[in-house]
Amino acid sequence: MNDFWISSGHHLLDRGPDGGLHVTDEFIKLYFARPELLPPPEACAVERTLHAALLAEPRMPVSASDIAAIADADARENWKLMIAFRDHLLHHSTLEGAFRDLARNGFGPVPPLFINQLVHVILRNALDGIDDPRVLRAAELFFRTQRVTLHNGSLIVADEETIGGVNTAPVTPLVSMLGIPPEAEIDIINEDNAAGYWARSDQFDMALDLTAGREGLNALGKVMQCWISHLLGIEVDIESLSELRNVNLAWYVGLDADATKIGDMLWHGEDIDEATMGRVVGLFRLTFADPSIMVERIRGEPVYLILAMTRDKTIRMKPQNLLTGLPVQHLEAVS
Repeated sequence: MNDFWISSGHHLLDRGPDGGLHVTDEFIKLYFARPELLPPPEACAVERTLHAALLAEPRMPVSASDIAAIADADARENWKLMIAFRDHLLHHSTLEGAFRDLARNGFGPVPPLFINQLVHVILRNALDGIDDPRVLRAAELFFRTQRVTLHNGSLIVADEETIGGVNTAPVTPLVSMLGIPPEAEIDIINEDNAAGYWARSDQFDMALDLTAGREGLNALGKVMQCWISHLLGIEVDIESLSELRNVNLAWYVGLDADATKIGDMLWHGEDIDEATMGRVVGLFRLTFADPSIMVERIRGEPVYLILAMTRDKTIRMKPQNLLTGLPVQHLEAVS
Protein backbone atom coordinates (compact mmCIF):
# COMPACT_ATOMS: atom_id res chain seq x y z
CA MET A 1 0.00 0.00 0.00
CA ASN A 2 1.27 3.48 -0.86
CA ASP A 3 2.19 5.76 2.03
CA PHE A 4 1.50 9.48 1.91
CA TRP A 5 1.79 12.63 4.03
CA ILE A 6 4.77 11.37 6.00
CA SER A 7 5.25 14.96 7.21
CA SER A 8 2.02 14.68 9.22
CA GLY A 9 3.87 12.57 11.77
CA HIS A 10 1.28 9.77 11.65
CA HIS A 11 3.96 7.08 11.87
CA LEU A 12 4.92 8.43 15.30
CA LEU A 13 1.43 7.81 16.70
CA ASP A 14 -0.35 4.67 17.88
CA ARG A 15 -3.73 3.72 16.43
CA GLY A 16 -6.09 2.32 19.04
CA PRO A 17 -8.66 -0.44 18.55
CA ASP A 18 -11.30 2.24 18.00
CA GLY A 19 -9.28 3.63 15.06
CA GLY A 20 -8.31 6.81 16.89
CA LEU A 21 -4.77 8.16 17.20
CA HIS A 22 -3.09 7.93 20.59
CA VAL A 23 -0.42 10.47 21.53
CA THR A 24 3.12 9.19 21.98
CA ASP A 25 6.20 10.79 23.49
CA GLU A 26 7.83 10.86 20.06
CA PHE A 27 4.94 12.87 18.64
CA ILE A 28 5.09 15.43 21.46
CA LYS A 29 8.83 15.79 20.96
CA LEU A 30 8.17 17.04 17.43
CA TYR A 31 6.61 20.16 18.91
CA PHE A 32 9.51 20.74 21.28
CA ALA A 33 11.85 20.52 18.29
CA ARG A 34 10.08 23.40 16.55
CA PRO A 35 12.27 26.46 15.85
CA GLU A 36 10.09 28.66 18.08
CA LEU A 37 10.91 26.50 21.08
CA LEU A 38 14.58 25.80 20.48
CA PRO A 39 16.44 28.02 22.99
CA PRO A 40 18.77 30.46 21.21
CA PRO A 41 22.36 30.84 22.43
CA GLU A 42 21.39 33.80 24.59
CA ALA A 43 18.49 31.96 26.30
CA CYS A 44 18.50 31.92 30.08
CA ALA A 45 19.40 28.82 32.06
CA VAL A 46 15.77 28.26 33.07
CA GLU A 47 14.61 28.03 29.47
CA ARG A 48 17.48 25.77 28.42
CA THR A 49 16.89 23.48 31.41
CA LEU A 50 13.14 23.29 30.75
CA HIS A 51 13.64 22.46 27.09
CA ALA A 52 16.18 19.73 27.82
CA ALA A 53 13.97 18.23 30.52
CA LEU A 54 10.93 18.07 28.21
CA LEU A 55 12.91 16.43 25.44
CA ALA A 56 13.87 13.75 27.95
CA GLU A 57 10.41 13.50 29.53
CA PRO A 58 7.78 15.05 27.19
CA ARG A 59 4.88 14.48 29.61
CA MET A 60 6.64 16.14 32.53
CA PRO A 61 4.30 18.48 34.44
CA VAL A 62 5.09 22.14 33.85
CA SER A 63 3.62 24.78 36.15
CA ALA A 64 2.86 28.42 35.49
CA SER A 65 5.67 29.37 37.85
CA ASP A 66 8.12 27.27 35.81
CA ILE A 67 7.24 29.29 32.72
CA ALA A 68 7.18 32.60 34.59
CA ALA A 69 10.82 32.06 35.57
CA ILE A 70 11.93 32.28 31.93
CA ALA A 71 13.63 35.61 31.30
CA ASP A 72 12.50 36.33 27.72
CA ALA A 73 8.87 37.47 27.34
CA ASP A 74 8.41 35.98 23.87
CA ALA A 75 9.78 32.67 25.05
CA ARG A 76 7.41 32.71 28.02
CA GLU A 77 4.45 33.22 25.67
CA ASN A 78 5.59 30.44 23.35
CA TRP A 79 6.00 28.01 26.22
CA LYS A 80 2.66 28.97 27.74
CA LEU A 81 0.86 28.19 24.46
CA MET A 82 2.83 25.00 23.86
CA ILE A 83 2.30 23.51 27.30
CA ALA A 84 -1.42 24.34 27.26
CA PHE A 85 -1.74 22.63 23.87
CA ARG A 86 0.30 19.61 25.01
CA ASP A 87 -1.83 19.26 28.13
CA HIS A 88 -5.00 19.45 26.03
CA LEU A 89 -3.78 16.61 23.81
CA LEU A 90 -2.81 14.49 26.82
CA HIS A 91 -6.16 15.14 28.49
CA HIS A 92 -7.96 13.28 25.69
CA SER A 93 -7.61 9.62 24.83
CA THR A 94 -7.21 10.36 21.11
CA LEU A 95 -6.18 13.23 18.87
CA GLU A 96 -9.63 13.00 17.32
CA GLY A 97 -11.22 13.62 20.72
CA ALA A 98 -8.89 16.54 21.36
CA PHE A 99 -9.83 18.13 18.04
CA ARG A 100 -13.57 17.59 18.55
CA ASP A 101 -13.33 19.34 21.90
CA LEU A 102 -11.51 22.31 20.38
CA ALA A 103 -14.00 22.51 17.51
CA ARG A 104 -16.96 22.61 19.86
CA ASN A 105 -15.55 24.86 22.56
CA GLY A 106 -13.37 27.18 20.50
CA PHE A 107 -9.72 27.13 19.52
CA GLY A 108 -8.89 30.10 21.74
CA PRO A 109 -5.18 30.96 21.67
CA VAL A 110 -4.15 27.70 19.97
CA PRO A 111 -2.00 28.75 16.97
CA PRO A 112 -3.68 28.05 13.59
CA LEU A 113 -0.53 26.15 12.61
CA PHE A 114 -1.21 23.62 15.37
CA ILE A 115 -4.85 23.27 14.32
CA ASN A 116 -3.87 22.64 10.71
CA GLN A 117 -1.31 20.08 11.84
CA LEU A 118 -3.97 18.25 13.86
CA VAL A 119 -6.32 18.20 10.87
CA HIS A 120 -3.46 16.97 8.69
CA VAL A 121 -2.62 13.96 10.84
CA ILE A 122 -6.25 13.09 11.66
CA LEU A 123 -7.12 13.14 7.96
CA ARG A 124 -4.09 10.94 7.29
CA ASN A 125 -5.68 8.44 9.63
CA ALA A 126 -9.20 8.85 8.25
CA LEU A 127 -8.06 8.42 4.64
CA ASP A 128 -5.78 5.47 5.26
CA GLY A 129 -6.42 2.94 2.52
CA ILE A 130 -7.79 5.46 0.00
CA ASP A 131 -6.29 4.54 -3.37
CA ASP A 132 -7.40 7.57 -5.43
CA PRO A 133 -4.72 10.30 -5.27
CA ARG A 134 -7.25 12.89 -6.42
CA VAL A 135 -9.19 12.37 -3.18
CA LEU A 136 -5.99 12.90 -1.19
CA ARG A 137 -5.16 16.04 -3.15
CA ALA A 138 -8.66 17.37 -2.49
CA ALA A 139 -8.13 16.68 1.21
CA GLU A 140 -5.27 19.21 1.26
CA LEU A 141 -7.95 21.93 1.23
CA PHE A 142 -8.76 20.95 4.81
CA PHE A 143 -5.42 22.11 6.20
CA ARG A 144 -3.59 24.21 3.60
CA THR A 145 -4.67 27.54 2.10
CA GLN A 146 -5.33 27.36 -1.64
CA ARG A 147 -4.88 30.02 -4.32
CA VAL A 148 -7.59 30.07 -6.99
CA THR A 149 -6.88 30.69 -10.67
CA LEU A 150 -9.40 30.88 -13.51
CA HIS A 151 -7.81 29.43 -16.63
CA ASN A 152 -9.59 28.78 -19.93
CA GLY A 153 -12.92 28.44 -18.16
CA SER A 154 -11.55 26.11 -15.51
CA LEU A 155 -11.24 26.83 -11.79
CA ILE A 156 -7.83 25.63 -10.62
CA VAL A 157 -6.54 25.66 -7.04
CA ALA A 158 -2.90 25.35 -6.03
CA ASP A 159 -1.18 25.43 -2.66
CA GLU A 160 -0.64 29.06 -1.67
CA GLU A 161 2.70 28.50 0.07
CA THR A 162 4.10 26.42 -2.77
CA ILE A 163 3.22 28.83 -5.57
CA GLY A 164 4.10 31.83 -3.42
CA GLY A 165 7.64 30.62 -2.90
CA VAL A 166 7.35 30.98 0.89
CA ASN A 167 7.86 27.31 1.52
CA THR A 168 11.61 27.76 1.92
CA ALA A 169 11.31 27.68 5.73
CA PRO A 170 9.84 24.26 6.60
CA VAL A 171 7.04 24.43 9.16
CA THR A 172 7.96 21.16 10.87
CA PRO A 173 11.23 19.34 11.59
CA LEU A 174 9.89 16.38 9.61
CA VAL A 175 9.52 18.48 6.48
CA SER A 176 13.13 19.58 6.86
CA MET A 177 14.24 15.98 7.28
CA LEU A 178 12.39 15.01 4.10
CA GLY A 179 14.45 17.48 2.09
CA ILE A 180 11.44 18.95 0.30
CA PRO A 181 12.73 21.38 -2.33
CA PRO A 182 11.94 25.08 -1.81
CA GLU A 183 10.63 25.39 -5.36
CA ALA A 184 8.51 22.81 -7.09
CA GLU A 185 6.92 22.49 -10.50
CA ILE A 186 3.11 22.65 -10.41
CA ASP A 187 1.08 20.06 -12.31
CA ILE A 188 -2.70 19.79 -12.38
CA ILE A 189 -3.53 16.33 -11.09
CA ASN A 190 -5.39 14.17 -13.61
CA GLU A 191 -5.77 10.55 -14.65
CA ASP A 192 -2.46 10.56 -16.48
CA ASN A 193 -0.25 11.88 -13.67
CA ALA A 194 -2.22 10.98 -10.53
CA ALA A 195 0.07 8.04 -9.75
CA GLY A 196 2.90 10.53 -9.25
CA TYR A 197 1.12 12.01 -6.24
CA TRP A 198 2.35 9.28 -3.91
CA ALA A 199 6.01 10.25 -4.34
CA ARG A 200 5.37 13.97 -3.99
CA SER A 201 2.46 14.12 -1.51
CA ASP A 202 4.56 16.02 1.04
CA GLN A 203 5.58 18.65 -1.50
CA PHE A 204 2.02 19.97 -1.97
CA ASP A 205 2.91 20.86 -5.52
CA MET A 206 0.00 19.43 -7.51
CA ALA A 207 -2.92 21.66 -8.46
CA LEU A 208 -6.56 20.55 -8.52
CA ASP A 209 -9.37 21.33 -10.95
CA LEU A 210 -12.46 22.36 -8.95
CA THR A 211 -14.60 23.29 -11.94
CA ALA A 212 -18.26 22.41 -11.35
CA GLY A 213 -19.19 19.04 -12.84
CA ARG A 214 -15.64 17.67 -12.78
CA GLU A 215 -13.94 15.13 -10.57
CA GLY A 216 -12.25 17.58 -8.18
CA LEU A 217 -15.42 18.57 -6.35
CA ASN A 218 -16.59 14.94 -6.26
CA ALA A 219 -13.25 14.04 -4.66
CA LEU A 220 -13.72 16.78 -2.07
CA GLY A 221 -17.17 15.40 -1.30
CA LYS A 222 -15.62 11.99 -0.60
CA VAL A 223 -13.13 13.57 1.78
CA MET A 224 -15.94 15.25 3.69
CA GLN A 225 -17.80 11.94 3.94
CA CYS A 226 -14.69 10.28 5.42
CA TRP A 227 -14.10 13.19 7.81
CA ILE A 228 -17.65 13.09 9.19
CA SER A 229 -17.63 9.31 9.48
CA HIS A 230 -14.27 9.25 11.24
CA LEU A 231 -14.86 12.13 13.66
CA LEU A 232 -18.58 11.73 14.35
CA GLY A 233 -19.32 8.12 13.43
CA ILE A 234 -22.13 9.33 11.16
CA GLU A 235 -22.57 8.01 7.63
CA VAL A 236 -23.57 10.56 5.01
CA ASP A 237 -23.65 10.87 1.25
CA ILE A 238 -22.35 14.10 -0.27
CA GLU A 239 -23.15 15.02 -3.86
CA SER A 240 -21.53 17.86 -5.78
CA LEU A 241 -23.99 20.26 -7.44
CA SER A 242 -23.54 22.67 -10.33
CA GLU A 243 -25.89 25.28 -8.83
CA LEU A 244 -28.65 25.84 -6.30
CA ARG A 245 -32.02 26.07 -8.05
CA ASN A 246 -35.48 25.70 -6.54
CA VAL A 247 -34.18 24.13 -3.35
CA ASN A 248 -35.47 24.34 0.19
CA LEU A 249 -32.46 25.77 1.98
CA ALA A 250 -33.66 24.32 5.27
CA TRP A 251 -30.11 23.89 6.58
CA TYR A 252 -26.71 24.83 5.26
CA VAL A 253 -23.11 24.74 6.43
CA GLY A 254 -20.51 27.21 5.25
CA LEU A 255 -17.20 25.44 4.76
CA ASP A 256 -15.27 28.70 5.26
CA ALA A 257 -15.92 32.18 6.61
CA ASP A 258 -16.93 33.68 3.26
CA ALA A 259 -19.24 30.78 2.42
CA THR A 260 -20.97 31.19 5.77
CA LYS A 261 -21.67 34.85 4.99
CA ILE A 262 -23.03 33.97 1.56
CA GLY A 263 -25.19 31.23 3.09
CA ASP A 264 -26.57 33.71 5.60
CA MET A 265 -27.51 36.05 2.76
CA LEU A 266 -29.29 33.25 0.90
CA TRP A 267 -31.05 32.21 4.06
CA HIS A 268 -32.39 35.71 4.62
CA GLY A 269 -33.44 36.08 0.98
CA GLU A 270 -31.07 38.97 0.35
CA ASP A 271 -30.09 39.98 -3.15
CA ILE A 272 -26.62 38.70 -3.96
CA ASP A 273 -24.66 40.39 -6.71
CA GLU A 274 -22.97 38.46 -9.46
CA ALA A 275 -19.48 39.11 -8.11
CA THR A 276 -20.35 37.61 -4.74
CA MET A 277 -22.00 34.54 -6.25
CA GLY A 278 -18.95 34.22 -8.49
CA ARG A 279 -16.88 33.55 -5.37
CA VAL A 280 -18.80 30.33 -4.68
CA VAL A 281 -16.40 27.51 -5.56
CA GLY A 282 -18.43 24.46 -4.61
CA LEU A 283 -22.00 23.47 -3.72
CA PHE A 284 -22.86 20.12 -2.19
CA ARG A 285 -25.95 18.27 -1.03
CA LEU A 286 -25.55 16.11 2.06
CA THR A 287 -28.02 13.40 3.04
CA PHE A 288 -27.90 11.20 6.12
CA ALA A 289 -27.91 7.42 5.85
CA ASP A 290 -30.07 7.47 8.99
CA PRO A 291 -32.41 10.50 8.88
CA SER A 292 -33.74 9.68 12.35
CA ILE A 293 -30.67 11.27 13.94
CA MET A 294 -31.53 14.66 12.41
CA VAL A 295 -33.16 17.58 14.21
CA GLU A 296 -36.88 16.83 13.99
CA ARG A 297 -38.05 20.01 12.26
CA ILE A 298 -35.98 19.32 9.12
CA ARG A 299 -35.80 15.53 9.32
CA GLY A 300 -35.41 14.05 5.84
CA GLU A 301 -34.42 17.35 4.23
CA PRO A 302 -31.02 17.60 2.54
CA VAL A 303 -28.28 19.75 4.03
CA TYR A 304 -26.39 22.05 1.68
CA LEU A 305 -22.67 22.73 1.97
CA ILE A 306 -21.11 25.85 0.50
CA LEU A 307 -17.44 26.47 -0.30
CA ALA A 308 -16.25 29.93 -1.36
CA MET A 309 -13.10 31.87 -2.04
CA THR A 310 -12.17 35.22 -0.57
CA ARG A 311 -12.06 38.41 -2.59
CA ASP A 312 -8.31 37.90 -3.02
CA LYS A 313 -8.99 34.43 -4.51
CA THR A 314 -7.93 32.17 -1.68
CA ILE A 315 -9.73 29.28 0.00
CA ARG A 316 -9.29 28.80 3.72
CA MET A 317 -11.49 25.87 4.59
CA LYS A 318 -12.80 25.37 8.15
CA PRO A 319 -13.29 21.60 8.53
CA GLN A 320 -14.48 22.09 12.10
CA ASN A 321 -17.75 23.46 10.68
CA LEU A 322 -18.61 19.95 9.49
CA LEU A 323 -18.39 18.77 13.10
CA THR A 324 -20.41 21.53 14.69
CA GLY A 325 -22.84 22.66 11.98
CA LEU A 326 -24.77 19.53 11.04
CA PRO A 327 -28.43 19.23 12.16
CA VAL A 328 -27.86 16.18 14.34
CA GLN A 329 -29.72 15.69 17.59
CA HIS A 330 -27.44 15.86 20.63
CA LEU A 331 -24.39 16.38 18.43
CA GLU A 332 -22.32 17.33 21.45
CA ALA A 333 -22.77 13.78 22.74
CA VAL A 334 -21.13 12.27 19.66
CA SER A 335 -17.62 11.16 20.66
